[in-house]
Amino acid sequence: MFKKILTLSLLVIMVAAVCLSMVSCNKTEDEFKLGVILLHDEASTYDLNFIEAVERAAEQLGLSESQVIMKKNIPESNDCYEAAADLVDEGCDIIFADSFGHETYMIKAAKEFTDVQFCHATGTMAHTEGLANFHNAFASIYEGRFLAGVAAGLKLNEMIASGKITAEQAKIGYVGAFTYAEVISGYTSFYLGAKYICPSVTMDVQFTGSWYDENEEKNAAIALMNNGCVLISQHADSMGAPTACEERSVPNVSYNGSTVASCPNTFIVSSKIDWTPYFVYICNSYMNGEEIAVDWTGTISTGSVALAEVNTQAAAEGTQAKIDEIKAKLVDGSLKVFDTSTFTVTVVTEGENTKNVNAKVDANGNLTSYMADVDTDAAYTADTEVIKDGYFHESEFRSAPCFDIQIDGITLLNAKF
Repeated sequence: MFKKILTLSLLVIMVAAVCLSMVSCNKTEDEFKLGVILLHDEASTYDLNFIEAVERAAEQLGLSESQVIMKKNIPESNDCYEAAADLVDEGCDIIFADSFGHETYMIKAAKEFTDVQFCHATGTMAHTEGLANFHNAFASIYEGRFLAGVAAGLKLNEMIASGKITAEQAKIGYVGAFTYAEVISGYTSFYLGAKYICPSVTMDVQFTGSWYDENEEKNAAIALMNNGCVLISQHADSMGAPTACEERSVPNVSYNGSTVASCPNTFIVSSKIDWTPYFVYICNSYMNGEEIAVDWTGTISTGSVALAEVNTQAAAEGTQAKIDEIKAKLVDGSLKVFDTSTFTVTVVTEGENTKNVNAKVDANGNLTSYMADVDTDAAYTADTEVIKDGYFHESEFRSAPCFDIQIDGITLLNAKF
């Protein structure tokens, strides 16, 4: 009799353990809730991209409006923690935040609310924090930026062929937010895409010190144009730069969505991370009782890297066909964005303008070794060799970009942030 009771008790414990790992055992699908913390609102092209992805994912998953709670205009401060705590109180099972500076506050919330899953875009700390309920995600957007750069290079070649500019005047202007690796990786991959098509191209980068400041972004674009830039791109979240381009009839490659409606004469194409696959993935994982990846990287193949429809009114002829050709090479691996034979690097280890101190180069200035800051700590210690097989392995050791090298051909006009 004792053995039967013991066996029954063990069976009950096993069933209970399984139920604890499955949403269906303590919550129905109709009770599941997703909370989303946004740095800005729909006025920001960056945040709008997330909002639209959440809406697409909710439709695919069959979630009702009451099952998705968004908190907008949440700054990178303790307000993020407070927003997360509110979402916990509102019954959210997964809470997602979309900005780099939200990360430490999301970690604080994850440590306190251990029965809730916290997911964060663009962060770097999940794989070192070791929390079972905190996760980072990003995508190989450098490949999308490279493809957008291909479109820019084709436009420059068209301008050269028509006599509008000379090959030496093929200079791109780039509006950047901060001097973070994410921005550096983005503008460098864009430049390399343009250089792949137009070898004489150079690029100036003007920083704003803000993710979203329409006036500053517009002023930065104007300053770049006044400095001889004949095409403008950006890693900033407002319509400031695209508007300036439309007003001055300067070609523009935007980010996070098409601006063709407002800029029909100058918009060429844009790249973006499509977050829909990730939202579907984390929600399905939770509802199926499966673990969410600690550090998830989306790719072109997963549908996480996307380009807007090419605006044929502004783009060079054959742009879409060329993008498709290059995209196929990126997918099959025959082309690497950060192929070290395609760019050179200058190393300065002494004086006020030190740069690329973690790099080793050959006699031609091509990278042979680079120690990157992958396992981020307070000192941003370089800890991982990322050059192998002739290219920089971006987003392979962690999802968030770690390419922070200053390559030749790109001039930083005000790198103070």
